[in-house]
Amino acid sequence: MSADFWASYISGGLGILVGNRLDVLKVAAQASTSGVLAESTLQVDSGTRLRRFTALFRGAAAPVLGYGALNSILFMTFNRSLKLMDPSIFDYTKLAGVDFGKIWVAGAIGGFATFVVSAPSELIKCRAQLIVDGQGSSYGVFRDIWKQGGLRGLYYGGTITAIRDAVGYGWYFWSYELTKRLLLSRQADPFISPTATEVLVSGGIAGVITWVSIYPLDIIKTRLQTQPSPTAECQRLLPGTNVAAHQAKTSMTIARDIWQTSGLGGFYRGVGICSLRAFIVNAVQVGHYCVSIAVSY
Repeated sequence: MSADFWASYISGGLGILVGNRLDVLKVAAQASTSGVLAESTLQVDSGTRLRRFTALFRGAAAPVLGYGALNSILFMTFNRSLKLMDPSIFDYTKLAGVDFGKIWVAGAIGGFATFVVSAPSELIKCRAQLIVDGQGSSYGVFRDIWKQGGLRGLYYGGTITAIRDAVGYGWYFWSYELTKRLLLSRQADPFISPTATEVLVSGGIAGVITWVSIYPLDIIKTRLQTQPSPTAECQRLLPGTNVAAHQAKTSMTIARDIWQTSGLGGFYRGVGICSLRAFIVNAVQVGHYCVSIAVSY
């Protein structure tokens, strides 16, 4: 339990720091309704060197604090769910022979379990990343959300975030294991440990496949969460929502708007940046996690 927790926590934090600048560009592309990013969004602040440096990590505080815990929940839930479905597993990093359907289901369960962390983290991160004057912070965004909606406000966009994570992580673990098995297919022993290169490549490819498969959901989520501050939640797993005087757009409304204005291509705006980030971040996360777990055994 301890090895799972710390390995996944540290790998999650490293991945966020490595890919944050690309994530800022991804969110900016997704939130843009015109198809052209504002110049101030793509450029680092022109003030002091310190401000230029800190701009690289805009919005990273919430993911670093939250996604470390998210990765811990994800991997622990995945490992234990898969173990329940297949008691023959003796090492979570060696799943040769385990049914791919079970791997997908365990990944989806793990992804859904991360909702409690991912929903507020995503909301704070996306809003903080779109503050281009250099004066915003994750804490400032959190404080504003808390004042307006309290705990429920932090789960704005929770439903689509939970669906995105469940589907995405199902494909993530599935594609990672498939890629790893293909790379090791020439080996006589199916349980042989993959090389560092094979782990990095498998993690990177799994990240790209995952994000491409759920990108339409992610762009809808981003636009939902970065709307002009609504006074009530229209997409939330928590009950007890009251209808506000100013009605925010729902996920379905946003999806319809994207289709009408941009067609299918509108659901994949920024997917190139996202794929590059996904390969780098997931290679780092999976590589560090597997090394840490291997050392602990």
